[in-house]
Amino acid sequence: MKYGYARVSTDDQKADLQTAALKKAGCEHVFTDTASGSASKRPELTCCLASLRAGDVLVVWKLDRLGRSLSHLVTVLSDLQKRGVAFLPLTEAIDTQKRGGAVYGAYLRRTR
Repeated sequence: MKYGYARVSTDDQKADLQTAALKKAGCEHVFTDTASGSASKRPELTCCLASLRAGDVLVVWKLDRLGRSLSHLVTVLSDLQKRGVAFLPLTEAIDTQKRGGAVYGAYLRRTR
């Protein structure tokens, strides 16, 4: 199953473009937070990550929608890989579902 995660930083911003892109990509459920990227408490992200099971795919519009920092992003993606969850950012050339496109997955395998 594909799950989407969208985030906007302020109440003045709308997640409509992200949400539409995630649904077009086949996400059956989209979790949306309104929080700064540096915020450690993002309840919808917590729910999203808890919902993911082996074989699922987490889809985001851009990498910066998911991670608070590079180290946070690496931690989240490493956890997803260990759990058998694929990751697909729509605007970057990373797709851990495919062997040839598993740029980040290959990096994680080398660093273990």
